[in-house]
Amino acid sequence: MKTIGIIGLGVMGASFAARLSQQGISVIGFDKSEDTIQTALKKGIIQKGTTHPKDYLSLCDQIVICLYPTQIETWIRTYQSYLSKNTLLMEISGVKTGILTPLQEMLRSDLEIISIHPMCGRESRGIEHSDPAIFDQANYIVIPTEKNSQSAIDQAVELGKILQVGHIATLSVEEHDRMIGFLSQLTHVIAVSLMNTHENSHLVEYTGDSFRDLTRIAEINEDLWAELFLLNKEILLDETDQFIASIKHFRDALESEDTEEMKRLFIQSTKRRKLFNR
Repeated sequence: MKTIGIIGLGVMGASFAARLSQQGISVIGFDKSEDTIQTALKKGIIQKGTTHPKDYLSLCDQIVICLYPTQIETWIRTYQSYLSKNTLLMEISGVKTGILTPLQEMLRSDLEIISIHPMCGRESRGIEHSDPAIFDQANYIVIPTEKNSQSAIDQAVELGKILQVGHIATLSVEEHDRMIGFLSQLTHVIAVSLMNTHENSHLVEYTGDSFRDLTRIAEINEDLWAELFLLNKEILLDETDQFIASIKHFRDALESEDTEEMKRLFIQSTKRRKLFNR
């Protein structure tokens, strides 16, 4: 039986571990918190776990790294000597530019790392918010480079199938980061900005679903998302500028009472939104 190690049992890492365990995969969890390890063991999320990676790393056929992007390189430098020959590493960070190439260059010659990105993150943090159901019908992206073998790509795709995601796609690093800048990062910028537009705690008794739906992701992990935004800075700045231009265009139509243009924008947005309905 294949053994998969999960590095970091936060909301994503523990969700990975729980789904893999459900599928009969032997899962070893690694985390800096002993309380988190014990919680994972008690809930059956993992079969083994430790705060000392060197103890169990050699038992893993694959490693899924669920750490903040800036923590990955240090982890690999510290622990790659304990990995068995031909171990495949997969990392799930939300931005790939500036991360993947240095990792591939520093890795032992008998090891390989490939990027994956399940599009199903959660705004909360910690193992208590983990849920294997987040993978149901989720989009799952494999991001190979020219340094990745076909075997690694196949294993990354197979992992998506084991997770029971809804759709598996392949993108280049550049395509991924441009896509994520619009679909994920810009949407977080909008939600955060909307929540910060007014001091609105007094409105909680009057709000409806539209405000709740639009601002769900404004409840945000500030440490992680600050890293992701800075790592994808140029793309996110461009996407933000395009959004500002779109907002200004709508404002101009409203100011001039251009009913036809507002209706055109409503119709266009309705058509585009229908493509995303599951």
